[in-house]
Amino acid sequence: MSTSATSDTTTSDTTAEVTVEAAPGGRTEVTVEAAPGTAPGSPTAGTSAEQGDAVRSRLPDLTHLFPELSKLSGAVRGAVWNGPVAKTTINLMLFRAAQIVGSTYHAVALTDSLRKAGESEKRITAVATWQGAPYFTDAERIALELVEAVLTPNPYGERVSDELFARAAELYDDEELWMLTMAIGHFSLFVPVALIAKPIPGRPIGKNYSEGHRADR
Repeated sequence: MSTSATSDTTTSDTTAEVTVEAAPGGRTEVTVEAAPGTAPGSPTAGTSAEQGDAVRSRLPDLTHLFPELSKLSGAVRGAVWNGPVAKTTINLMLFRAAQIVGSTYHAVALTDSLRKAGESEKRITAVATWQGAPYFTDAERIALELVEAVLTPNPYGERVSDELFARAAELYDDEELWMLTMAIGHFSLFVPVALIAKPIPGRPIGKNYSEGHRADR
């Protein structure tokens, strides 16, 4: 059973309602509801403590411990993003991958990338239900189907069937298929990082881990 307390916070002649709730498991959730007329992004227009310093990664930045990984990741990323497949297709495919594996960190980052690239909210939202959505090209659909096949167990046979590969090969040449494959592989390399270490969503690389994390324990 949760408990809550409410207080009023006044900032620049506006009033925000702050609710503190004790959630199951001993967690504390803070919600700030902006008063009517408060502009989005103003100090009182936040939604939760996740926007502040309360959100911390579980582990420190792994690149400080394993600097070689940065070089490896950069090389693979460079090969993928400089290849012949459209960056939008890659981002849509990886956004679906983030949904499948349940990575908030990747989902937030990829949503930001798609928006910055000018993608519509309809297309971004419809990635989760792309099979029945009218917003994607045939090439994008195959990429989405491929990543679902790779990341979803198939109790009846191969994850990527000969039939699926044949349909993909009708739309992509060998280099492009390798590009899609390496993009999925590069993403998958960091799935355990996102799920176990839990870097802070929405922060740029280099600032997405808590400083002095282990020393605080």
